Amino acid sequence: MTATDPKATDPDTSLRAFLRPYTSKSDLRGALSFFATLGVHAGALVAGAGLAGGGNWPLALPLVVLLAFATVRLYVLQHDCGHHSLFATRWMNDAAGYVLSIFSLTPFRVMQYNHNLHHAYLGNLDHRDTTEVYTMTLPEWQAAPWHRRLWYRIYRNPAVMLSLGGIVTYFLAYRWPRNTSHVGAGGVIAHNLMLAGFVALVWGMLGPAGVVVLALGAVLAGVIGVFLVYLQHNFEDTYWDRKPDLDFRKATLEGSSSLDLGWWWDLGTGNIAYHDLHHFNPSIPSYNLRRCQKDLPGHLKSHDVIRWPEAIRSFRLKLWDETSERLVPFPDENPVAAARMAADP
Repeated sequence: MTATDPKATDPDTSLRAFLRPYTSKSDLRGALSFFATLGVHAGALVAGAGLAGGGNWPLALPLVVLLAFATVRLYVLQHDCGHHSLFATRWMNDAAGYVLSIFSLTPFRVMQYNHNLHHAYLGNLDHRDTTEVYTMTLPEWQAAPWHRRLWYRIYRNPAVMLSLGGIVTYFLAYRWPRNTSHVGAGGVIAHNLMLAGFVALVWGMLGPAGVVVLALGAVLAGVIGVFLVYLQHNFEDTYWDRKPDLDFRKATLEGSSSLDLGWWWDLGTGNIAYHDLHHFNPSIPSYNLRRCQKDLPGHLKSHDVIRWPEAIRSFRLKLWDETSERLVPFPDENPVAAARMAADP
């Protein structure tokens, strides 16, 4: 390739070339992530159940938190398996994905199918049914009847989304997920039976306290999961558009966030916070994502990282404004306040 070759300065080509070494899979690292996280999950569950069963809830609750993060991390590893990126061989990824589905409460094949749709239609305003968090446009909001606005306000309320959102998704919706009929009902039925068997096993070995600790860990994992899913694509400078203007590069890199919430957070969530690089190249294993992000040269970065203050503020953003190309809060519908703002110099 010569210096005058347009490919030499093409940002896509440069980024792909930089990312290529980080797509290398290691069965050893995959196995360490898999078994170590399962070990933490089992240890936190057994120890937490023992303490809770003895009435020592103040000491059991930190273990519930540890169990929740282990559950999130297992979901991220299952997500890697769906992209065939945790292990070097397809069959190992598939086998691990089925095992992990019991602990993540998520049927493997349907998750894989729906998540691939999400990757295919990312940033496409005409395919918002493939997104994890539904977003209305500003004109849609302005034209919507009061009951639809009320529903959307409740849906996008952080208190509702972070609490009920995880419970409805992981406990209820994933028992028969969207597109199950396209993928195969047999797998979902088998998954639900295995999940019921796992809960029965926990009850038999650890008693009611074990089931309570398991449930609390799953609920908290749902909160963490929804928090992450929201921030992955819902921030002020995200990207949405319609074909033929839709730019897939912008959708993957500018429409996906890079969260820097600390080393411990990355450890507990399997580095999935670096979501722009993941969308641009889903072949990068989770155990390489943080290192890849930290090594990324400045000229290849599409936006700044989001830290805790901006992450919290992002939950104020509700609607996509196609004119300003920004995610914006709900418009002020108080006529007195609106008049005052209009009169403000």
